[in-house]
Amino acid sequence: MSRCHLCILGVDDVFGTVALVGATGAVGRIMRQLLEEREFQAENFRFLASARSAGSTITFRGREYTVEPLTKEAFAGVDLVISTTPDDVAAEFLPAAVDAGAIVIDESGYWRMKEGVALVIPEVNPEAALNAKGIIASPNCSTTQMVVALKPLHDAARVKRVIVSTYQATSGAGVQGQEDLVAGSKAFLEGQPYEYKVFKHPIAFNCIPQIGGPKEQGYTSEEMKMVYETRKILGDESILVNPTCVRVPVSNCHSETITVETERPISVEEAHKLFASFPGITVVDDLANGAYPLPHTCDGSDMVFVGRIRKDLSSPNGLSFWCVSDNLRKGAATNAVQIAELLAQHH
Repeated sequence: MSRCHLCILGVDDVFGTVALVGATGAVGRIMRQLLEEREFQAENFRFLASARSAGSTITFRGREYTVEPLTKEAFAGVDLVISTTPDDVAAEFLPAAVDAGAIVIDESGYWRMKEGVALVIPEVNPEAALNAKGIIASPNCSTTQMVVALKPLHDAARVKRVIVSTYQATSGAGVQGQEDLVAGSKAFLEGQPYEYKVFKHPIAFNCIPQIGGPKEQGYTSEEMKMVYETRKILGDESILVNPTCVRVPVSNCHSETITVETERPISVEEAHKLFASFPGITVVDDLANGAYPLPHTCDGSDMVFVGRIRKDLSSPNGLSFWCVSDNLRKGAATNAVQIAELLAQHH
């Protein structure tokens, strides 16, 4: 595949065969929907999944497809793979796709920080995808929306330090996480016991200040992803990130409070203009009239929403804001499909 200079408008060229791995899962279903809605062009599509789902049928663009079992041999003749699987599955099967000659876009966490693997948000570092070989990783959902919001500030005044607290929806723990929220809430209101399948503590009418396993210095794996992935995507190892990740009783859309310290002061007015002019960001910021991003209103959108933009009272070079995005779409499926579109433009 030859790569030309970055162009982000229009998809005229097509891949031969595109395979969607994990096609029947929650993110896989959204990917199928996006590939239809955005009219992604390919000569042929194939849909792969675990043995449990193999043999079932799905409808895509008015045609019925049989879901194929995920095997290492299944990638023969495939040009592009878009994959959403657990880490262990990505580690086992995706190298076979690369060996078969495919370009791979991976949603799992396994490949993100591997040396030589591009970690890409198309609005932020598209050149990394265009220069990549083999596997291209899509970032963690909480990282993605934050880095999209950081990018215009970083370009204007270089971000030095970030303090972020996340309020992450149960959909980030999969379909069963959402079911735990609904069933757990119903049981709580009825005064009945409920055995949670995903969460170690009740999520109904509760907050859980742990996402992922313990890592260094009392931080969790989810929090450290935000540290390392932010630096890799922005190409700046000096950026300091102090994260706290919390699971909250919201079905879908992650929210974040973000405080940024930059090399020079950025006024609220300048920040508004920077955010509003950046692709992929929508500003909703009218405190007096109660207008700001909410998970309820951002659900189903591919945008990153920013509001509550204000000066940091504790730092002359600080700026604080509120950020909400659909973690299943921009935080996962949409970002992967946008990477595929970027590659198609240069195919």
